[in-house]
Amino acid sequence: MSKEIKDYSKYFDFSDAKVISEDETGKKIRIRGREIHIISEPNQREEKKRGKQDVQVVYEESIPEDMRMIGIGKHYLVYTFGCQMNEHDSETIKGMLEQMGYQATESREEADIILLNTCAIRENAEDRVFGELGHLKTLKLENPGLLLGVCGCMSQEEGVVNRIMQKHGFVDMIFGTHNIHRLPYLIQESLFSKEMVVEVWSKEGDIVENLPKKRQGMRGWVNIMYGCDKFCTYCIVPFTRGKERSRLPQDVIAEVRELARQGFKEITLLGQNVNAYGKDLTGMNYTFGDLMDDISKIDIPRVRFTTSHPRDFDDRLIEVLAKGGNLVEHIHLPVQSGSSAVLKKMSRKYTRELYLDLVGRIKTAIPHAVLTTDIIVGFPGETDEQFEETLSLVREVGFDSAFTFIYSPREGTPAAVMEDNVPMEVKKERLQRLNKTIKDYSLIGSEKFLGQVVEVLVEGESKNNATVLAGRTRSNKLVHFEGSADMIGQFVHVQITDYKTFYIKGELVPEPVIAY
Repeated sequence: MSKEIKDYSKYFDFSDAKVISEDETGKKIRIRGREIHIISEPNQREEKKRGKQDVQVVYEESIPEDMRMIGIGKHYLVYTFGCQMNEHDSETIKGMLEQMGYQATESREEADIILLNTCAIRENAEDRVFGELGHLKTLKLENPGLLLGVCGCMSQEEGVVNRIMQKHGFVDMIFGTHNIHRLPYLIQESLFSKEMVVEVWSKEGDIVENLPKKRQGMRGWVNIMYGCDKFCTYCIVPFTRGKERSRLPQDVIAEVRELARQGFKEITLLGQNVNAYGKDLTGMNYTFGDLMDDISKIDIPRVRFTTSHPRDFDDRLIEVLAKGGNLVEHIHLPVQSGSSAVLKKMSRKYTRELYLDLVGRIKTAIPHAVLTTDIIVGFPGETDEQFEETLSLVREVGFDSAFTFIYSPREGTPAAVMEDNVPMEVKKERLQRLNKTIKDYSLIGSEKFLGQVVEVLVEGESKNNATVLAGRTRSNKLVHFEGSADMIGQFVHVQITDYKTFYIKGELVPEPVIAY
């Protein structure tokens, strides 16, 4: 049987709420004894609008002086759910908290502020967050001075915010993806007023530069754009992240140069659809391929990007990537389905044939290209024949790995009202068959490395054996080998002696023989 769609209507019943005051700063209401200051709240109708208003670039200097003492002697803990974009947002959140005087901790009991940076892409991600809130309620009862906050993509959903206000009154603050830079003000307001503070912007904000970031390790995330205009029928991101807004090229390049100066070994350029970069920059003829070409001249050993959309993957980008150098040959290219009919229902705006043509052009220009992808099984109406088309596309492309998911309806998307007529047991069986096919081709990809000497960026010790180090090749293949901890963060060369499905094993060599 198909999973029953949740009834969100009860979260919109505010008949028991009392309005205390309302002015230009928002409104204050009381629900079940908790006062809530709603500065702004998400509005699904507003989020669906794509206005023509200009996006301003704002250069913030730093956290205001009067807020730099708020966290002295206090500790913070940030939990991050979801994609690399959320990871990057958490780096900004941590950077602001530390400028406010807070120190990081891994202990819930020691924390004075705990923030959940959430993901809305699938229902189970939301379920995990609400489960986490249930655990944190006990902690809040034991320590009433603890500040609890929910931010990220879930906060942009009207139903989620209403649910928190109705059922989770112990939460202290809710803010969205467009107003992260407002965090210091929200903390100050929450501390001083003792009220729940809600500030979620439905319309996209300006691009705020120079916000502090706390990066760790040898790899750095660099946001090059925000939002998405593709409106795939299953996806909530265009509503939670807003319309496409590109950062100015000079600001992106300046950030990458600074990371190079700091000694970062690898950067990943981020965007919901990175290869749409530049299309919204008025008066400029500057594409993602141009940006990659400029970044390739900066002294950082490895440059990656995610995520790309097949529709915007143009020949200029392929031409630039084919130059190699610090631009790695691993390309994540989400296909979602191998059936043109399903792709049309998903509103992906390309066909199976166009996708395979793009793959052919990439492999011709970049012979060592390694492709990974995202695939959804059990989309509403998907037939057995259409699923077989997905399997045949996987075999034809030979993906090295894939993120595979059972379709999850998201309230507010067009697909959520489609008839979900694929039984759950069928979805699970399809997912198993798909994963087996992916594993078969991942094993083939691993086998190709046997006997090769590869360059590995060492990331850390193996979880199961401290004498074994783990790192990744340029093509993003995981490598295990014996070595000392002082190699972490460095490039080494490893000769591959064995292979598994999702990783390869090898031995250190003093000098490279072949490296790619």
